[in-house]
Amino acid sequence: MEARQPHIGIEQNPAVQVRSRYTGELQDVVLRSLPMLYRRAYRYVSDPHDAEDAVQDALLSAYRHLDQFKGTAKLSTWLTTIVTNSALTQLRKRSRHVYVSLDEPVGEDRDFCVADGLADRGPSPEGEYIEAQRHTHLMNHVVKLSPTLRRTIQLCDLDGRTTKEVAVMLGVPHATVKARVARGRAKLRHMMREI
Repeated sequence: MEARQPHIGIEQNPAVQVRSRYTGELQDVVLRSLPMLYRRAYRYVSDPHDAEDAVQDALLSAYRHLDQFKGTAKLSTWLTTIVTNSALTQLRKRSRHVYVSLDEPVGEDRDFCVADGLADRGPSPEGEYIEAQRHTHLMNHVVKLSPTLRRTIQLCDLDGRTTKEVAVMLGVPHATVKARVARGRAKLRHMMREI
């Protein structure tokens, strides 16, 4: 037959006895010392929300680990140490995540803010519309060029290829491409001025 272990009731468990003995004392210390604990956390984190979080985390941790309280120091000292450690943990977390207001002035002259650096440097909607109108106007004139000039202007000016690349593609001398580009641009300027 198997030997049975003696059953220890919840009320006989040493951890439960320690917790029940100190729970009331912990509540009294928290009620008396809460403002002091908050000020202690605030001294480390310098932010009211982080200080509240640190105290809340500390109180939760203290309650969870109440059975580890040895009674060699006062409960308020033990709790203050936990709050300090919690505040330091908040501080370490914060250093990894730096938050800066986009409107906060930065730099020595304080005339520049982070949002200025994030501003869209692209064209405005109006600028894009004007550019699209110019492109349409230009393309209406490009189609009026001779096929040879149109192809050369297309490759050089619209596709952004170099005159050397276009010379290889078209199988003509480099000087020929340069001359065609010059003639094509001159004709386009003349056509665009007429309107």
